[in-house]
Amino acid sequence: MIVVIRMRLALVLLVAFLACASATTYFKETLDGDVFSRWIQSDWKKSEGTAGKFDVSAGDWYGDKQRDKGLRTTEDARFYAISSSYDKFSNAGKDLVIQFQVKFPQQIDCGGGYLKIMGSNVAAKSFSGDSPYNIMFGPDICGTSTKKVHVIFAHGGKNHLIKKEIRAESDQLSHVYTLIVRPNDTYEVRIDGEKKESGKLTEDWDIVPAKKIKDPNAKKPADWVDNPKMDDPNDKKPADWDAIPKEIPDPEAEKPADWDDEADGEWEAPTIPNPEYKGDWKPRQVDNPNYKGPWVHPEIDNPEYTEVTDLYKYDDFGAVGIDVWQVKSGTIFDNIIITDSVSEAEEFMSETFEASKAKEKEMFESAEKKKKDEEDATRKKVEEEREKQDKAAKTEKEEEEEEEEEEDDSLADKIKDKVHDDL
Repeated sequence: MIVVIRMRLALVLLVAFLACASATTYFKETLDGDVFSRWIQSDWKKSEGTAGKFDVSAGDWYGDKQRDKGLRTTEDARFYAISSSYDKFSNAGKDLVIQFQVKFPQQIDCGGGYLKIMGSNVAAKSFSGDSPYNIMFGPDICGTSTKKVHVIFAHGGKNHLIKKEIRAESDQLSHVYTLIVRPNDTYEVRIDGEKKESGKLTEDWDIVPAKKIKDPNAKKPADWVDNPKMDDPNDKKPADWDAIPKEIPDPEAEKPADWDDEADGEWEAPTIPNPEYKGDWKPRQVDNPNYKGPWVHPEIDNPEYTEVTDLYKYDDFGAVGIDVWQVKSGTIFDNIIITDSVSEAEEFMSETFEASKAKEKEMFESAEKKKKDEEDATRKKVEEEREKQDKAAKTEKEEEEEEEEEEDDSLADKIKDKVHDDL
């Protein structure tokens, strides 16, 4: 029995070892060192003067200033385009894991924070928003209405957006976005290692036509009753219902003292809502005996449907790019990995994001407290200065009033003396 257990344990360890040994990481980038020898900034939008420049920075809060450096957008209201290449590969028969870290320390108001995973034929110097890609993945934020994670697959010359809404993180700290695409045409999206969405490529994208469609020849019957309630035919409106007016003269209103009936006409009190008014009469509702329930549009097989498999597969991956518009700059991209191993991506996240997030949060909170203290001190100083000015103005006014009183008293004394002399 012990021998069998040991053999099983050894087999499990062997399988795990072989799985790790067979894992392939196609691209791994911590964005430190000589970054711009590996990443090429595009000339797109340069001639128009709207091309933004990247630099390399960890920002104002981080876990480790050197390790947490990344590509940072530096100019407001600019287009950004930069890319890096790697050896061409196909994800046929393998998991595809795309993972990266992004931070919006600038309190982003409108801008993208996503990656484009492209083929090997992309020209880096002309890489633009119109360049074809295989997959686009990552957060996109604009105002309060748009805070979503894009997952877009290109197939048949079209870019297909996910039909589900995946909410993006929009605070000022780093977050990790992970997309896992599997050979059975399923996917999973994680944020900071936590699963946020999953499903099938055939269902959550309109890449292939639906199996079923609504029958175009079917229509809801004209006599179909889909209202569960109806007016009670036995309920009658009370005879005195309409005798109660909607408004009445205001009983507290008084005729103005200066009102002239001859010049102004007969005075009428203004009206107010009548508290006894019951509104428009409506008969009470009863169950509808003819109710058939909601009408369901019948479906038929879609004649345009053809079974498609291997939606997950792309024969040519060879470059990764950042192509975003930013109203307010400062976004930092870091720690990008493209691999066929979920465990490799998890380990990379542990070595980078997990190792820094606690200290980064602590540094951020300290910076926020300092900022608040400075704002409070400035506000207090302004209030004290305002109080000082108000006090000075009040003192000056009091002095003027005292002088006026003295002048009045003096004038009164003179008048008294004159009156006395006249008498």
